Amino acid sequence: MTDLKRTPLYPEYKKLGAKTIDFGGWDLPVQFSSIKDEHHATRQKAGLFDVSHMGEVLVEGEESLAFLQKMLTNDVSKLKPGKAQYTIMCYENGGTVDDLIVYMLDENKYLLVINAANREKDVDWLKQHIDEEVNVADVSDEYVQLALQGPNAEAALQSLTDTKLSEIKFFNFAQDVRFKGVEGEAIVSRTGYTGEDGFEVYLPSGSGPVLWQAILEYGEEHGVQPIGLGARDTLRFEANLALYGQELSADITPLEAGLRFAVKLNKEADFIGKEALLRQKEEGLKRKLVGIEMIDKGIPRTGYDVVDGDKVIGFVTTGTQSPTLGKNIGLALLNTEYTELGTEVSVQIRKKTLKAKVVSTPFYKR
Repeated sequence: MTDLKRTPLYPEYKKLGAKTIDFGGWDLPVQFSSIKDEHHATRQKAGLFDVSHMGEVLVEGEESLAFLQKMLTNDVSKLKPGKAQYTIMCYENGGTVDDLIVYMLDENKYLLVINAANREKDVDWLKQHIDEEVNVADVSDEYVQLALQGPNAEAALQSLTDTKLSEIKFFNFAQDVRFKGVEGEAIVSRTGYTGEDGFEVYLPSGSGPVLWQAILEYGEEHGVQPIGLGARDTLRFEANLALYGQELSADITPLEAGLRFAVKLNKEADFIGKEALLRQKEEGLKRKLVGIEMIDKGIPRTGYDVVDGDKVIGFVTTGTQSPTLGKNIGLALLNTEYTELGTEVSVQIRKKTLKAKVVSTPFYKR
């Protein structure tokens, strides 16, 4: 375990008795109490997550917009300072390098928040493609990132700052936010990965433990609990939020993953992968990501084959028993002819072939 990376909040987990696991080379908490309890706490009150393992990349310079328009599928020109955008980086063949959020901090200055396991790969990919007047810097070690999610998140966080959090709209953010008793200024965005209302807070790394403690202390009356990776996964899954390496990969395009809203094929700039994605759209998708619900008793797990008789027609990308719905459900990448709502398919669960049906997503909406 000694080779694993740890966030500045690692000692806080141990104080709280968290069970930690190896997550992409990081020693992170999978649960503090139980996954189901933490899931319900976030849906009903508020959950506090340490997501400091995520990567941050600063892109600045006179041609930073042109550079990002080339690298990213969404239309970065629609941003203005204080706005954020979900977007994707693609390979030439349309496969996914990573999905990320881009924050416009100022004119010619952007912060990209990338997946932890992809940090080195993403930074290398960005740097390989610099032809513009732009500087790309990995600033991940300068930040801690905390997420406070759930219906009570705003009330809990508001007790620590004079910044009016109600004025931060969805996928917008405030800079230079100060918290009581915490050194440094923070970026606070109304974003998250749970399907609930809430905030993500970026703070100088040395101030992370103090803010973590303050949120748990001041948030106690609002039911704030620390939450691990287990519930983070079930929450994002119910809300149909993609996880890189499962719903997206070098072999799965954003169009196949149902993320067309973040792929602007009609923007003027030619982004990497645009030709391949245009061709895929014109020819029609051969496979699509859909929701499935088990008819027979069994849980569809990541990697299980989905079949029609002896024919493999796709695979499960994520599956579990939904804590909110109490149903055995999954996301599956299936051949397009099997993706109509109500279509019956089967999942190969160990030695059994069990019936399921295609259902609409997201499984949960607040």
